[in-house]
Amino acid sequence: MTSDLKGKRVLVTGGATGIGAAISRALADAGALVAVHYHAGKAAADSLVAEKKAVAGFGANLAKADACVGLVNAVVAKLGGLDILVNNAGGMVGRKPLADIDDAFIDEVFDLNVRSTVHCCRAALAAFKAQKSGVIINVSSVSAITGGSPGSSIYSGAKGFISTFTRSLARELAPDGIRVNAVSPGTIHTDFHVRHSTPEKLEATRKTIPQQRLGTAEDCAGTVLYLASENLSGYVTGQVIEVNGGQLMV
Repeated sequence: MTSDLKGKRVLVTGGATGIGAAISRALADAGALVAVHYHAGKAAADSLVAEKKAVAGFGANLAKADACVGLVNAVVAKLGGLDILVNNAGGMVGRKPLADIDDAFIDEVFDLNVRSTVHCCRAALAAFKAQKSGVIINVSSVSAITGGSPGSSIYSGAKGFISTFTRSLARELAPDGIRVNAVSPGTIHTDFHVRHSTPEKLEATRKTIPQQRLGTAEDCAGTVLYLASENLSGYVTGQVIEVNGGQLMV
């Protein structure tokens, strides 16, 4: 059913590690031509290219607007166009209580999670409009609805923006044949939580999940394949799909 992804030109931001790497692998296995963006993970990106799970790796700091434009333009030039954009790059940066939050921290979190998504979408728009088709898949978080745990208020707010931005952009771009959706992972056991959560916190969270396990990066990849495929989801736009083992039911 995902045969229509064969030959599709894809950019996955933050696509070399964690959830992004699982997405890159799944799309490549479906026959897509995958360009993998990385910031600090050059070795991981090179490994994907060597395994033929990516056509090429592109390094860029997407906290900078011009870097987003440069990345998309470089990928379009390399692949000869762009059909699917997966905005996966992001991160919590750090856990900070309200008393310790300053403007520099807010800017850092929003540059990484919010502005990078907006800038990449805007940069890809010309390629999508020229062919009257395109797919944008943003990566939100269960925190967008739950508010996350203590110390993650700015990150959770940023992901709330991503979910709302996804719905708004879907309405705006539908007349141009562009679908916009989001995947919203729950607690996924990747380096993200190694950095920002203790083993005790993760175990406490696991016990609250109906499926009684934390998610894996691969658990998110299937939903991205579904949203990327016109065969499977051609009439789906403006949706934020929760992938969390029942951690949150809406």
